[in-house]
Amino acid sequence: MSLEVAVIGAGSWGTALASVFADNGHRVHLWMRNPKQAEEVNTRHVNEKYLPDVRLSENIVASTDLQEVVHGKPVVLLAVPSHAMRAVTRELSPHLHPEVLLIHATKGFEMESLKRMSEVIAEEVSPAVAEGLVVLSGPSHAEEVILRSPTTVVVTSASEDRMLRAQVLLMNSYFRVYTNPDLIGAELAGALKNIIALGAGMSDGLGFGDNAKAALLTRGLAEITRLGVKLGAMPLTFAGLAGIGDLVVTCTSKHSRNWRAGYLLGQGKPLDEVLEQMGMVVEGVRTTNAAYALASREEVSMPITTVLYRILFEGTSPRQGVEELMGRGRTRENEYLGPYHT
Repeated sequence: MSLEVAVIGAGSWGTALASVFADNGHRVHLWMRNPKQAEEVNTRHVNEKYLPDVRLSENIVASTDLQEVVHGKPVVLLAVPSHAMRAVTRELSPHLHPEVLLIHATKGFEMESLKRMSEVIAEEVSPAVAEGLVVLSGPSHAEEVILRSPTTVVVTSASEDRMLRAQVLLMNSYFRVYTNPDLIGAELAGALKNIIALGAGMSDGLGFGDNAKAALLTRGLAEITRLGVKLGAMPLTFAGLAGIGDLVVTCTSKHSRNWRAGYLLGQGKPLDEVLEQMGMVVEGVRTTNAAYALASREEVSMPITTVLYRILFEGTSPRQGVEELMGRGRTRENEYLGPYHT
């Protein structure tokens, strides 16, 4: 059955998900801030800034009018940067259909409150809408999804019915969707892996080899899991698509903006210059700041995150950071879930 779907956010990920919905036979209303970009989508069926050289479905219609895009739609998907989530959700909330299937696909934290995106959204929408909120996460580069390259993701929600509805709406021959009841774990895994991706990029920028990257991913997963479990997540989620799956793809791919930012930092470029050169949001930078604060608050040991925080915000050089990590005292690997062990 064809539905009217609203996608909020026309970056690379929002555009790719709009394409998935369109391929599944739905009429997609895509909200973006830039009128010129909207005209480009509607007349030329392209989004050159984020996904160049890809023709979009004519079932995707763009608009800069948020109320028009959202009002009365049975399905709304949010794909805006974490720092914009609260403001955008607050603006669209009055126009949501009471029975709307609301999905978010943003990986990050609100810096001021250290809250996950689902917590931010829940504070801005009605209780009924919040109760059925669905989270989409997993290893999914927009640049590959838009080309219909085989991709697997997970959806999770406190409402099994909404979770299964989202699975049916999104799943097709190239976009396989699994369900996972651990909403907290899926959100935390999706956000925290961006920190390790920055580190992986730095490792490559410094000229280190596969040994260093393997160690970084493995120990990074350990500390991500440690914080996640302390915050209420299920350990096994971090061994799945939202965890190690997303970690591997983000730490090893040329499409990863977090890896690219880390690579430039590893080559000695200052953070301000790197962010300007990227031209897009690098969630890992904000997430490192948030995770450092969360680890301190929860008394969870996160040595990789701590070193990356010092590199990003306190002037430590990437090479100094590596020396600090390698020079730490002895410990046991198999106690990785304990609050003080690495």
